[in-house]
Amino acid sequence: MTQKPEGLSAYIAVTAAYWAFMLTDGALRMLVLLHFHTMGFSPVQLAYLFVLYEIAGIGTNLAAGWIAARFGLTSTLYAGLGLQVGALLLLTQLDPNWAIPAKVAFVMIVQGASGVAKDLAKMSSKSAVKLLAPTEDGGLFRWVALLTGSKNAVKGLGFLLGAGLLATFGFNWAVLAMASVLGVILISVILFMPPGLPKGRKGAKFSEVFSKSPNINWLCLSRMFLFGARDVWFVVGIPIYFYAVLSDGSETGNRAAFFMIGTFMAAWIILYGAVQASAPKILRASDRSEPQLICAARDWAVTLFCVPAALTVAVALSSGPATWLTITLVIGLLIFGVIFAVNSSLHSYLILSFSQAERVTMDVGFYYMANAAGRLLGTVLSGLTYQIGGLAMVLGTAATMVALSAMASDRMQDRLAVG
Repeated sequence: MTQKPEGLSAYIAVTAAYWAFMLTDGALRMLVLLHFHTMGFSPVQLAYLFVLYEIAGIGTNLAAGWIAARFGLTSTLYAGLGLQVGALLLLTQLDPNWAIPAKVAFVMIVQGASGVAKDLAKMSSKSAVKLLAPTEDGGLFRWVALLTGSKNAVKGLGFLLGAGLLATFGFNWAVLAMASVLGVILISVILFMPPGLPKGRKGAKFSEVFSKSPNINWLCLSRMFLFGARDVWFVVGIPIYFYAVLSDGSETGNRAAFFMIGTFMAAWIILYGAVQASAPKILRASDRSEPQLICAARDWAVTLFCVPAALTVAVALSSGPATWLTITLVIGLLIFGVIFAVNSSLHSYLILSFSQAERVTMDVGFYYMANAAGRLLGTVLSGLTYQIGGLAMVLGTAATMVALSAMASDRMQDRLAVG
């Protein structure tokens, strides 16, 4: 770019705040998963802890798109950061002497608030790209890929941070530290936010959030199954399987397992984010048209299907946990992350490409509603399939959901050809 776009300073401020938010979001997920697993929660109970987080995302994304269109993008960002600080502080009030059902209910409610916070902040940052990114020479794809990739790299660091804080300082002190830092960032953003982002329009109607575009609807369906396929192994199945393999049950063994699981989850997310940021180069996006990128979304989903399908066979053929199987899973899931990242980046570009500027916040909200629905589906199935059929059933379910994502992608069409 040869000149500074209007509103770029505001976009940078929104993005920086979003990065800080995602660092705490990743850390909190790892803290909750590992802390409550060591307290004796079953795989299904662990999945329950994240269910309301994903349910909240479905409604929040629909409402956030309208709120941002009505009141402006900064209002949703401030609300998201403030609610996350409140959720972190509330989590420190958990009484260890409560019965497990009471603990599950309490953490579900707090995680639900955190889910609302995350999607308010996410929608603010993602919508700003459409409004500020240059459109020539693949500029929109590059900006989307950079934002999404960097966000996931930061979230990956959050996974590692959460595991490290839990092992070093314990649950409550870790949560309090994150709340304090995020609170300072919220105050700074409110005091020093530069102008440049849209203020909203008074005539925005809530009914407008539901898209009438077939391409957007098929893309959202594909997105739902894609993220369901990721979370079905990511949320409960793989972390608990690795914990069973790596920990000997002692305090020292638990700490070592925490660090190794946190390191793997962080590495996966960071790799995912790095590939997302590089997706325009991988796909040669500046030389390809929108119809070609629509076809690429389907083709990359078909390729992705092969990875969980092969891992399902490997687990089914094994007689139980073994070194070769663990190595195979690590390598296979990293490959999954690379292919998944390209597919996800394509989706993030296509939703903004399909959207019109005047309703971008509502289309993005609808899109991330589908994303949250997929994560909810994957979260529920992660604990359920692991408890019923073990890792083989988890990975087989992931393969099935990727196949459904590819089928939905195949229904998207060139708008010029059908217009």
